Amino acid sequence: MATRNLKQWLSYLEQLHPNEIDMGLARVQDAAQRLKLPRIANKIITVTGTNGKGSTCAFLASLVAQQGLTVGVYSSPHLLQYNERVRINGHDVSDEQLCEAFTAVEQARGATSLTYFEMGTLAAFWLFAHSALDVVILEVGLGGRLDAVNIVDADVAVVTNIGLDHNDWLGDTRDSVAYEKSGIFRTGHPAVCGDLDPPEQLLTQAARLITPLLLRGRDFDLAETEHCWHWRGLDKQGQALQLQNIPLLSLPLENAALALQVYALLDLSWQPEQLLQALSTTRMQGRLQEVHIDWQGRSLRLLLDVAHNPHAAHYLAQRLKSQPIAGQRLAVLGMLDDKDLSGVLDAMHAPISDWAVAALPSPRSCKIERLELALQQRQARVTAYASIAQAIEAQCAKAGTNDQIIIFGSFFTVAEALKWCAARA
Repeated sequence: MATRNLKQWLSYLEQLHPNEIDMGLARVQDAAQRLKLPRIANKIITVTGTNGKGSTCAFLASLVAQQGLTVGVYSSPHLLQYNERVRINGHDVSDEQLCEAFTAVEQARGATSLTYFEMGTLAAFWLFAHSALDVVILEVGLGGRLDAVNIVDADVAVVTNIGLDHNDWLGDTRDSVAYEKSGIFRTGHPAVCGDLDPPEQLLTQAARLITPLLLRGRDFDLAETEHCWHWRGLDKQGQALQLQNIPLLSLPLENAALALQVYALLDLSWQPEQLLQALSTTRMQGRLQEVHIDWQGRSLRLLLDVAHNPHAAHYLAQRLKSQPIAGQRLAVLGMLDDKDLSGVLDAMHAPISDWAVAALPSPRSCKIERLELALQQRQARVTAYASIAQAIEAQCAKAGTNDQIIIFGSFFTVAEALKWCAARA
């Protein structure tokens, strides 16, 4: 087999399977058996949900690492580099490690055809299995039941929330989405759900599988005050636990609360000072990420968020409402064509005074004419640009020091913004 660098491997993986998405576990299970992987960690946590998976995984990784345990995280998609998808002990794996893992998977799969995501999942599993990790946290790519990460059994299954997204694959009702996401449940192993209104199908599947299901609002919850928040939940034995006076965080509190409940089920040390430190230091690129730049002598504030569906957009709008500013808010928006544009704009229309829309560097990009028309129909002030970079620069030219520029709509949008910021730095 010819030696490939990481860029060549990724190009090869994109052409390996005729479909970008090919739901089902048979092919990836067959390849995994050929790989002869041992268990990938002592404890495995699988995280699914419509939104908040990434920050929940990040909180969990911080909580576990703070106890001195080794931890691996597999997540997707990435923002700037593929290496972001596989993290071991807080660091992205190297190009060389990924190439070695892809080589092992390629040799083992034989004639079995795998998608880009399936190859990446098995490569991550190979790296984890060869790293002797205490805990591995797996973020589901799409759904749950038929997602490649579901070939391993989770010690704890996590559902952040349930909304409508990827309707072509998961169905167009919350019950159908819940059924797919409950596919990560395992008999006798606990599951935790952060949705305050879980669909009946989720409860039904938990009962059918005899999966102990802990629900936010019943078994665990959070209470927010002006300057801090408090958490209550249950340990592995069902005894009450509390964590008081937690500082407010930059990432969603409900995902931190969810991560705390999952952590409580791992039967690890419960030391409040360490838990507070872990939560307070958790950060994620592209999730309510504040960036300050100097623009032509003015200090400007950018807020980057990957919100790309109505649920995430509502949350972003709520955060903006809870943090009033002296000036106005300008937006830079780019979205993929298969997303619910109307639902996102309904959520985000009110807080924004001026819009700049642009195409994304993807064949799936929503056309700027469609973005522009949808905003014009809402009587919004909108201008179209050829690229996200041009849109950002146009909004920077308009913004004053009391204003804020919100850049959102897609992972692609945030990635382009991060590249623009890096180039300026």
